[in-house]
Amino acid sequence: MALSPSQRRYLRSLAHDLSAVILLGAKGATEAVRKELDLALSQHELVKVKLSGGDKEERQQQIDFLTEGTQSENVQQIGHIVVLFRRNEDEPKLALPR
Repeated sequence: MALSPSQRRYLRSLAHDLSAVILLGAKGATEAVRKELDLALSQHELVKVKLSGGDKEERQQQIDFLTEGTQSENVQQIGHIVVLFRRNEDEPKLALPR
C-alpha cells in the first residue's frame, strides 16, 4: 500500500498533535515492542513512535524492523520520532484523500 504524496501530507498533518504511543528503551526494537505496535496500529492506524538513542543508522534499523514486522508504512521521521501508518481493513478510522 504505497501512499501518495497528498496522503502523506494529510497523515503528517494529523500526526502533528499526536503524542508518542510507543517509546523504545535501551534494548531498542524488540519482538515485544513490535507486538505492542501492531496492537496500537490496529486500534489507531496512525501511531507516533519515539526511537531509542543511537546514531542515524541504528534508528533506521529500528524503523525497518518495526515497519516490516507490522506491515506499516513510514509516513515521516524527524530525529528520534517516527510516524507509522497501517490501514485497518475491517474498520477504517481515517479517510485518506485520493
